[in-house]
Amino acid sequence: MAAPAASQEIEIQPRAERAPAVTPPRVLADSPAAYPERAVREGVTVTVEVILILEIDATGKVSRATVLAPAGHGFDEAATSAALGLSFEPARRGDHAVPSKIRYRYLFPPPPPPAPPEPAEAPKPREPEPAPVPDPAPAPEAGVTVQGDRPPPARVTLTRQEVRQLPGAFGDPFRAIESMPGVTPVFSGLPFFYVRGAPPGDVGYFLDGVRVPYLYHLLIGPSVVQPALVDRVTLHPGGYPARFGRFAGGIVSAETTPALTETHGEGNLRLFDAGAFVETGFDGGRGTVALGGRYSYTAALMSQLVPGLRLDYRDAQARITYDVTSRDRVTVFGFGAYDLLAQERDTGLDVLFGSEFYRLDLRHEHTFDNGAILSAVTLGFDQIHPPGTERNVTDRSIAARTAFRVAAGKRALLRGGADVALDAFRTEKAPYGDPDDPRVQEFDRTFPSRDDLATGAWLDVVLEPVDGVEIVPGLRLDRYQSGQASAFAADPRLAARFEVSPSLRIIHAYGIAHQPPAFVTPLPGLSPAELEGGLQTAFQTSAGVELDLPEEVVASVTAFNNVFFDMSDALGTNADEGGPFDDLDQRSLGSAYGLELYVRRRLTKKLGGFLSYTLSRSSRSFERTSAPSAFDRTHVLNAALTYDLGRSWRAGTRGLFYTGTPIRGEDERNPPFYRLDLRAEKRWSWGKTTWLSFVAEVMNATLSKETIGDREIGPVTIPSLGLEGGF
Repeated sequence: MAAPAASQEIEIQPRAERAPAVTPPRVLADSPAAYPERAVREGVTVTVEVILILEIDATGKVSRATVLAPAGHGFDEAATSAALGLSFEPARRGDHAVPSKIRYRYLFPPPPPPAPPEPAEAPKPREPEPAPVPDPAPAPEAGVTVQGDRPPPARVTLTRQEVRQLPGAFGDPFRAIESMPGVTPVFSGLPFFYVRGAPPGDVGYFLDGVRVPYLYHLLIGPSVVQPALVDRVTLHPGGYPARFGRFAGGIVSAETTPALTETHGEGNLRLFDAGAFVETGFDGGRGTVALGGRYSYTAALMSQLVPGLRLDYRDAQARITYDVTSRDRVTVFGFGAYDLLAQERDTGLDVLFGSEFYRLDLRHEHTFDNGAILSAVTLGFDQIHPPGTERNVTDRSIAARTAFRVAAGKRALLRGGADVALDAFRTEKAPYGDPDDPRVQEFDRTFPSRDDLATGAWLDVVLEPVDGVEIVPGLRLDRYQSGQASAFAADPRLAARFEVSPSLRIIHAYGIAHQPPAFVTPLPGLSPAELEGGLQTAFQTSAGVELDLPEEVVASVTAFNNVFFDMSDALGTNADEGGPFDDLDQRSLGSAYGLELYVRRRLTKKLGGFLSYTLSRSSRSFERTSAPSAFDRTHVLNAALTYDLGRSWRAGTRGLFYTGTPIRGEDERNPPFYRLDLRAEKRWSWGKTTWLSFVAEVMNATLSKETIGDREIGPVTIPSLGLEGGF
């Protein structure tokens, strides 16, 4: 069996400025861990990461190894057993050896084929990076404590490995969002969600800190980023870290995969598109280059069904990293997406919907003895041809951000930063529109050519006053300028996690968030110029418990209560009448409260699955009247189950159920909706890392129709047959 690579992340805290300098522990003798035989027997054929917290005594011996997040299939046992065999040069405070705690990572690459290959020497782990490494407490008996960028207390995260097994998601990480608790879909399969009562236009999407205007191609297509480039997707439904701002709803944050110097890649070929991703190193491993993209050939297919109909989409990504020094890394990351839905007519091409966006992010990361700092500049271009119009709207943007983290004591981590964004919106004149048409005038007034400027600064601190208690107070300040109008916002945040026992945790999150008026749905370039009416304001509160159950099952129950002032939610207040550009400046008082239940077992296990249930009520009040939101759904239930059938076969199913929306002016609701998604995969492996899979998948296999307003729509069913492979 080939042994996995291991790496180590260390962050050590100072206690007093004049305390002796601390030297982190250094690996003297490696202890590789082999890919578990149990995992091979259970058909696991994916790269698995196990992160441990190692307690190292003053002699350099590992006294205890604790798994941070269980992976199952024997990986935890293999990593723990191997870690106990590691030998370190101990951490030192001045000239004295001291105990320490560090974060250590074992990475298990895909397993070999059934016939075991010749034993191979495992690559040695990198020596620990000295950042951040400040001074711990001066008392000789005090240990060195890990204190890094931990996950925030209130969030839901799914890794790429898990999303790939989720039926109906087609391996796209962003498609996992609709199955998370607190998320209410506008329409099944569409990437527009209410998150704890906040409308789709108030939900922000970020990729490595860069805003993404929308998630899926042509609304129900695949995600706009190659899945192989996305490592994990996290939903922050409320009370999120202070670094996220300018959105009054939830935050969806995606992180790209770590840059790897070993040549590797993935690709897929499906009925309607093809995609690929490849990455390699250069200059002796100091740099990496990654390329990815997707291209659809749906235009040729659709033309056979509907003559003259064009349906195109494509995306591309490129990333280059280079380690200028051992503490300085420069990254250039560019990505973009293009979508077109049009009808060829005798008079030319009639564009029904078209959009595109591009980002170029230039980033520098520097680590120093007791912290790290990031500086970045992002260039952007967005363009859209809104449906029902004869013009394009563009947005040329430039943004800059900086962020730092620095140890501020043995049990504290200080984080902060600032950012500025300048958007130049330009709206074409309607070439054939009547300037006296009220709809044309309304569009011109709502989306005029203008320049918007937003500046902000934020600060929070991760405090661990005692073991098992984590408190994160924070504050974000923003100033908005749009034309002659301006506004200022102060957003305090507070999150906390209390470990009652090793298996039980209490989690709280509170915060205030502000946002300028938003369009009905998040689309590139469409940002209403309604700042004169003030900012939207959201008060977000939640409290819950999380419990570790037997068989590596984790369950959580969370209660939330959100209030929205001056909310711009044309979708939730005007769903049955008017068009997408009507009454965008209408403001309302919104509220949402409910209960979320989330029970999960990793989808990568032999038997994995989850149950996500949200019980909620969302209402809107304006002009002295109050009514349920047009997309208030009392019950939303997602349940998924995946199973390893053996012989490299895996199958899964997911069910979605939610109650109907209110019928305006009546005490009744539309019929409930349900759908069933199916997925089956057969996998073959060659050598140590090469694999190929045949995947059959269908979203809405039940051919269910859905009622929105007074219209029955569908069935919207997406089948997929394809090959996926990697090396």
